[in-house]
Amino acid sequence: MSKQPEHKTIAKNRKAYHEYDIEETFEAGVALTGTEVRSLREGGGQLTDTFALVRQGEAWLHGLHIKPYSHGNRANVEPDRKRKLLLHKKQIRYLYEKVQKVGMTLIPLSIYFSESGLVKVELGLARGKKTYDKRASMAERDHKRDLDRALKERSRE
Repeated sequence: MSKQPEHKTIAKNRKAYHEYDIEETFEAGVALTGTEVRSLREGGGQLTDTFALVRQGEAWLHGLHIKPYSHGNRANVEPDRKRKLLLHKKQIRYLYEKVQKVGMTLIPLSIYFSESGLVKVELGLARGKKTYDKRASMAERDHKRDLDRALKERSRE
């Protein structure tokens, strides 16, 4: 029996792990309208150049593009509007302190539907990588891939 994943992924931010060192992850809900949720069910979400900010005790998601719902007519909202993230107050305070004092940033790693059908965003508390860090992680990934290939070839023989 294969175990089904607990959530259906809508979009992933593939560049996030290359550009940033992710230190902690958080799960947050997103305040959306009905047509936005329907559009996401059609596969209309994009996380490129998306970031999160904490302003006046609230967390906001900027740059998330949700294309207009095909049957939404006038109920559709602006595709690139900022959206409120739903987090506990303690989590928001914690994230605000980390972002302000330590100089970290909040990056959305993925957006998905939970088991109960709610739209969730996985946020990463991240620190930007320098160019030499990126090269080192690329070299490490290449080395791991070569090692896996060699082991696979060896097991075939």
